[in-house]
Amino acid sequence: MRTRSILVKLALAGILGGAVGWVLWRPAEPIQLAAAPSPAVVQPVAAPAPASPAPADPDTSLDEQNNISIYQQVSPAVVNITSTTIQRDFFFRIFPVQGSGSGFLIDARGNIITNYHVVSGARSVEVTLADRTRYPARLIGRDRLTDLAVIQIVQEENEPRRDFPFVQLGDSEHLLVGQKVLAIGNPFGFQGTLTTGVISALGRSIQDQGRVLEDMIQTDAAINPGNSGGPLLNSRGEVIGVNTAIFGPEGANVGIGFALPVSLVQESLSDLMNEGRIRRGYLGVVGRELNPNIARVLQLPVSQGLLVFQVARGSAAERAGIQAGRRIVLLGNEQFVIGGDIIVSLDATPIASSQDLSQYVLRKRPGDTVVVTLYRGGERMTVNVELDEQRSPA
Repeated sequence: MRTRSILVKLALAGILGGAVGWVLWRPAEPIQLAAAPSPAVVQPVAAPAPASPAPADPDTSLDEQNNISIYQQVSPAVVNITSTTIQRDFFFRIFPVQGSGSGFLIDARGNIITNYHVVSGARSVEVTLADRTRYPARLIGRDRLTDLAVIQIVQEENEPRRDFPFVQLGDSEHLLVGQKVLAIGNPFGFQGTLTTGVISALGRSIQDQGRVLEDMIQTDAAINPGNSGGPLLNSRGEVIGVNTAIFGPEGANVGIGFALPVSLVQESLSDLMNEGRIRRGYLGVVGRELNPNIARVLQLPVSQGLLVFQVARGSAAERAGIQAGRRIVLLGNEQFVIGGDIIVSLDATPIASSQDLSQYVLRKRPGDTVVVTLYRGGERMTVNVELDEQRSPA
């Protein structure tokens, strides 16, 4: 019997030779970032004029009429993205591979939000609109850690400029479990597919390819390979999330999908469009999580925190005088470096692990100052640290 494993898989369809399948994101040769013709100025995104709804059918419920109205309003702004990558076969022969995903227009100029993994490693990107017109697109900005990217439709110089329909970005800070949601995308290449459901949970963290995606919206609206990068909508037709991942046997939908909250898009949009990347803070320490047993054996002054065993040379932490341990001890089968500072909080936010520290610092900007509370020996002290810039992998 074939063993089926339950994995988190990115919802990306790989289409080759007429067969429908999907592939996980994997590192590939990056494509060259294309700068916008002039620095982009990100303004609040206004709502497009809603499409005129079809006359209400007396046999449809109010909920059905809401679904119909939202689909008519938003679907023209949802696009199908086809990316072409170059791979080698067993005999090292080069051949092109096409993958597809979804995205949504955020302004009339043709800027599109999608997932990083939809366009990662692509040599060329093509966008198909709801009216079946096709345009080449160029990469404006990308960020692997948040799995977000911005691409822009390229219009021919000698053709009339077209204003594109676009979505309205909503609010993901005040969502409630049980709230109705709708997803529009291109699962398995079936363009313009609508599915509905509810918010199943909020604040989920999922791990994939060595990164942690935080504050994810969990939904039971059907999300399948090819939905990646498409919008998750509320009952007003506003985007509240970017459909990103599914959890299920061999990538099949089992009612557990995840979307990046739109607040993350709003926080990141200016950097992605103007810098081509997201600028983040960097502290420069590596530490080991404490627990009460370790603290008791090592006779430490606190039972929770981060035991610093490495400080990057020239980093913000080194300039601020944060100290790493130098003495190695063996506890059971585990090795510890002791004698360094123990970080217990940043800006009064408790730090109990390396993940706590990195997640807090990565939400800060280069140049921001954080107050680091630590223990050195038995003395509690605070250190002000001006953060450097984190250099994220492409």
